[in-house]
Amino acid sequence: MRYMGLLMVILLMATACTVSYKFNGASINYDKVKTITIEEFPNRASYVWGPMAPMFNTDLQDIYVQQTRLQQVKRGGDLHVSGEITAYDQYNKSVSAEGYSSVVELKMVVNVRFTNNTNHSEDFEKTFSATCEYDATQQLSAVQEELVTQMVDEITEQIFNATVANW
Repeated sequence: MRYMGLLMVILLMATACTVSYKFNGASINYDKVKTITIEEFPNRASYVWGPMAPMFNTDLQDIYVQQTRLQQVKRGGDLHVSGEITAYDQYNKSVSAEGYSSVVELKMVVNVRFTNNTNHSEDFEKTFSATCEYDATQQLSAVQEELVTQMVDEITEQIFNATVANW
């Protein structure tokens, strides 16, 4: 009898509540959207660090491969992502008591054009950016790869969320 009561409580809870999770954050109607075209983003920033554009392009493609079932095609995709890296700069963020820079901010900006060929009301063009700080006593060359990797990860996630996660 006790098991019957427990079973009824479990069944009642199961029918009263339904929870739906999307582990990757993507909200794509795969009946309509099957392919994506991701163009190479050139680096048009005034300051250029050579590995940045390849890192960005690889990470951008990887996030769609890893978190969606979309097939990447060279042209004519149901979704189309293009753009360029427009800025990569460093700024003095704070000054020490001696009057020297103590913290430097590194900033990366990417312009993105997105086209949803199955629903053009979702098309957009906008910029995404990320910043990182480092101690001014360090040389940029010593921290650049780590900081650019962090910024690239952040920007590609922002782009992914804006294009297919509908956040």
